[in-house]
Amino acid sequence: MTLLLEVKNLTKKFGGLTAVNDVNFEIERGEILGLIGPNGAGKTTLFHLISGFEKANSGTVRFDGIDITGLKPYQIVNLGMARTFQLVRSFRFLNLLDNVAVAILSARGKAAFGEIGIDEAASTILSEVGLVDKARVPPVILPHGDLRRLEIGKALGTNPEMLLLDEPFSGLVHEEKEKITQLINRLRTEGVTIFVTGHVLRELMTLVPRVIAMHHGRLIAEGPPKEVANNRIVLEAYLGRGEEFA
Repeated sequence: MTLLLEVKNLTKKFGGLTAVNDVNFEIERGEILGLIGPNGAGKTTLFHLISGFEKANSGTVRFDGIDITGLKPYQIVNLGMARTFQLVRSFRFLNLLDNVAVAILSARGKAAFGEIGIDEAASTILSEVGLVDKARVPPVILPHGDLRRLEIGKALGTNPEMLLLDEPFSGLVHEEKEKITQLINRLRTEGVTIFVTGHVLRELMTLVPRVIAMHHGRLIAEGPPKEVANNRIVLEAYLGRGEEFA
């Protein structure tokens, strides 16, 4: 595998608070990497920095060999990186087909899907995320699990090489989590590189071969899921003393 994402010495401060503190890690092309940490650990801020929604105070982000530090979100999307958000965002009164079609109108999306037509491409993506039967309904009437899958569908409309999934399991019941897990696994087999956050490791245990853990903006552990989950520092910082994962 070849290196796709390289984060070096990334730091972000909000006044006197250091939300991301000298973070370093790499993701190989085709890899799926998990990121764990409690609320306030800095996970979403890290995603914002990588995807261009926040400006770093220092450090660099390189994607596919290109320095994307400081680029705008649409520029990063058109280089091949897309993301979802912890708080679901959709065009509430457009139907699902049109929600995905908007993403396909990006420069990268049009280049990838223009020949087959926007509506046909959007329908194909909705089929991939399991929502094609609801293509003509607006997101305002959907359950939360469907909205999570719509978020991924919109990201796929930009034809990404890499997906950043921010808490895709948040607020879901077991059956909905299973659907998201199956979708993420399918995307990885199709060659999409995935960086996914989770509040705790249980939801990521069977999904990712490698995780990194954050605490107060710093990375404090990296390795296989079970090893990181049972790391003493991780247990004390995130999960409470004495709790272990099977």
